[in-house]
Amino acid sequence: MGDSLTEGVGDRVDGAWRGWAALLAQGLGEPRRPAEFRNFAVSGALTRDVAESQAPEVLAYAPDIASVVVGVNDTLRHTFDIHDLAVRLDKVCAALSARGTRLLTACLPDPGTMLALPAPLARPLARRQRAVNAVVHALSERYGAVHLHIADPAWVEDRSMWSADRLHPGERGHRAIARRFHELLAAEGLATGAPPGAEPEQPAPSRAAKAVWLATAGTGWVARRCTDLLPQLIGLAGAEVRHWARGTSTRLDHVAENALYSALASLSLDPPLARMGE
Repeated sequence: MGDSLTEGVGDRVDGAWRGWAALLAQGLGEPRRPAEFRNFAVSGALTRDVAESQAPEVLAYAPDIASVVVGVNDTLRHTFDIHDLAVRLDKVCAALSARGTRLLTACLPDPGTMLALPAPLARPLARRQRAVNAVVHALSERYGAVHLHIADPAWVEDRSMWSADRLHPGERGHRAIARRFHELLAAEGLATGAPPGAEPEQPAPSRAAKAVWLATAGTGWVARRCTDLLPQLIGLAGAEVRHWARGTSTRLDHVAENALYSALASLSLDPPLARMGE
């Protein structure tokens, strides 16, 4: 379940997206008893889409293991609300856990860092993604999820892991995610097959191919999100600059933290303080 990351964007095989989830599924079962895999993730999905559209289908499918990785697209919308996001994710995780499904979750890097945006534009997005990650950590603890942390600098700064758009993993990155989840599941006896290989099987896209992608599909991606987010992001950037000039930037952090604490408190969740800086 989730968005383009789980759909497999960045790892194209035979004209279609594959991605980490499909790679992981190949190593969950054995040759004579392969795992049955279905991917419900859709590019651009928000937590609302996961809760309202994907979750009912997944619950009807009744999986033994289900990944719930979503939230980055929410940070790119003017409608971002950490309380609503937390409530939706909690309902999805609760419904799956109640039927015995083991959850896979992950915290993710913020898009501002990935795109190397100027600080006034990047900081609001980073603040939002930190809040999303804190919610995911808290829910992962509540429901005993297998959790993967891929927001650390070592992961983000390794450009060999990322595709031309700088937001989605390339084949190497998708393989790394699948291998790390496989390792965690194997330790619990939930993955009995071989882990996916670490090295890409497809040739890396040339510089020309990357340039073509950025000029076509990449431009369209940016345009679609700018239509929704850009007016508000400019306002957020203006607030960043004003507070920086006054030496009161910490006030924005406090506002975001208070909103996060309120959201977690409404779900009777304790803030994962050790993760607040991520």
